[in-house]
Amino acid sequence: MTTQMLTHAQVWEGIDSLARRHDLSASGLARAAGLDPTTFNKSKRIGPFSRTHSPSTESLAKSLQATGETLEDFVLQMSRAGRTFSRPIPLLGLAQAGREGFFDDAGFPVGTGWDEIPFPEVADEHAYALEISGDSMLPMYRDGDRIVVAPSASLRRGDRVVLKTQTGEVMAKQLVRMTAQRVELKSLNVEYEDRHLLLADVAFIHRIIWASQ
Repeated sequence: MTTQMLTHAQVWEGIDSLARRHDLSASGLARAAGLDPTTFNKSKRIGPFSRTHSPSTESLAKSLQATGETLEDFVLQMSRAGRTFSRPIPLLGLAQAGREGFFDDAGFPVGTGWDEIPFPEVADEHAYALEISGDSMLPMYRDGDRIVVAPSASLRRGDRVVLKTQTGEVMAKQLVRMTAQRVELKSLNVEYEDRHLLLADVAFIHRIIWASQ
């Protein structure tokens, strides 16, 4: 399938189309999502020096939640309108991710046991999605939510990450600190303990770039 990078204009077109499908103006959509009513105004689409920019992933996620649409719906609606800017990315249940055969030594998805979902084109060709199961990541991620992970994305303090240990344990947490020897993680659910691990015990740690909340 032919793909292209998702442009700022296409994202804004998708926002406008989402609003129209639910009989809303752009400001009405923002209000319904609990955002500042001016979030999607035309004036917010142009930054300094006349540079266009896209809405934040958080504002898009809240808009999808408010309208009851999924990211897959958003992408497919744009595709039906003749805009091809997505590619399928691998999807796996989080509970399966600790098993052998789904990731190579570099932590990239491999094998044939993956499903697929459409997703806007991202720079990381190894991006993949995991479906959350259980309550260990409440209230941030609920059972059935999907998170999109970019193995090649740089890591910063405060990022939400997926980590797999050498023993096959997979977890989604917030990165507190990482040194040459250790990694410190904060649990998203306060009922679960924070984790401090030696880097030698970590198979990979990847940044979460999207959550279908």
